[in-house]
Amino acid sequence: MSKERLLAFSDGVLAIIITIMVLELRPPEEPTLAALRPLTPSFLSYGLSFIFLGIYWNNHHHLFQVVERVDGRVLWANLHLLFWLSLIPFVTAWMGESDFAAWPVALYGIVLLLAAIAYYILTRALLVLHDQNSVLAIALGRDVKGKISIVIYVAAVPLAFVSAWLAGGLYVLVAVIWLLPDRRIEKTLTRS
Repeated sequence: MSKERLLAFSDGVLAIIITIMVLELRPPEEPTLAALRPLTPSFLSYGLSFIFLGIYWNNHHHLFQVVERVDGRVLWANLHLLFWLSLIPFVTAWMGESDFAAWPVALYGIVLLLAAIAYYILTRALLVLHDQNSVLAIALGRDVKGKISIVIYVAAVPLAFVSAWLAGGLYVLVAVIWLLPDRRIEKTLTRS
């Protein structure tokens, strides 16, 4: 399979995930701005999840710019990532509808943690296929942001039972870390 087929499939799945997530937002019954107030937790959880899905889509796209080939391991690793991302609409809806209760916030973090681990596994599967001096290997480097994200998720999940808002703040911190442009791949492409 070519990497273009894998990318097209992944783009389609992510588009469906985002569509499912937005369909979970229900309009208020009354036509007033005050009627929107109870929906604030749902909008906040949707916004955060949309940002995370955008971050994954963006990084996935950049990653595959430097990929030369894929194999069965990569296909399964990519499906593994898409599986965890496909659970984001569920945990997003539960977290928003529960007003950020402890269990939904913790489960949200678990899904984010497992998606981050799946992305790490995907990069390792790709590195097996590429030379250690390849553009991919050089661009990925030590992946400090990825490792820091996993540590933050591991801390945030149990923190949800102490303070769901602090745990949510850590999830926002991870999003902010990734919103800052990661230029590793672009720099490596420019140099090669």
